Amino acid sequence: MAPALLLVPAALASFILAFGTGVEFVRFTSLRPLLGGISESGGPETRHGWLAALQDRSILTSLAWDLGLLLLFVVQHSLMATETVKAWTSRYFGVLQRSLYVACTALALQLVMRYWETVPRGPVLWEARAEPWATWVPLLCFVLHVVSWLLIFSILLVFDYAELMGLKQVYYHVLGLGEPLALKSPRALRLFSHLRHPVCVELLTVLWVVPTLGTDRLLLALLLTLYLGLAHGLDQQDLRYLRSQLQRKLQLLSRPQDGEAE
Repeated sequence: MAPALLLVPAALASFILAFGTGVEFVRFTSLRPLLGGISESGGPETRHGWLAALQDRSILTSLAWDLGLLLLFVVQHSLMATETVKAWTSRYFGVLQRSLYVACTALALQLVMRYWETVPRGPVLWEARAEPWATWVPLLCFVLHVVSWLLIFSILLVFDYAELMGLKQVYYHVLGLGEPLALKSPRALRLFSHLRHPVCVELLTVLWVVPTLGTDRLLLALLLTLYLGLAHGLDQQDLRYLRSQLQRKLQLLSRPQDGEAE
């Protein structure tokens, strides 16, 4: 039992790292562009046009650096999700395979966020600067971002957050209950095989719905949109299963407690 219990701190450390990275990702994708979008993008008098930006070495260098960071995240996130790599990590890390994947993803995302270079002198695709748009557009974006993040957290709960983070695998292993996926229904396994990113629409809203869409934000939104689109493979059967699971969990949450029923 002692060696098994040593797995718990490793899984918890991975979970804490992922949770902290998630909070930082909310700040990176929502709070920074919504609260500091205009100041980070610079004024119109300091920006280049699209053709001039293609000839500015400093802008191209920053974009190339940001592209490299995004490709690092995409390659890590995709490569470690392949069956070959999962089999290798399972052989050497056992039940910690999912925790290792989560930790590496969090670290790759931390690199993207910490070393991301903004392009304040680059052109913008759109910007809400004139009134009344300068007041109402950021407010509308803020509301849509809040709704999107609430939906993301709700969907993660439907998808069993503890299992996504690797905690449930270690918990089941310590108690001798086997692999959690072995207890899943065939419909659930089918859904998991088709869907790697259960929050595509909400993430796309967060990426694109901003008051100011600068050059580096455009690069971030374009590449992650392409990646999410390639990873999304739901069909009608999967959607029906998702709807039934959501309804079941809502019924559980709305069911009165024993004390209240009495």
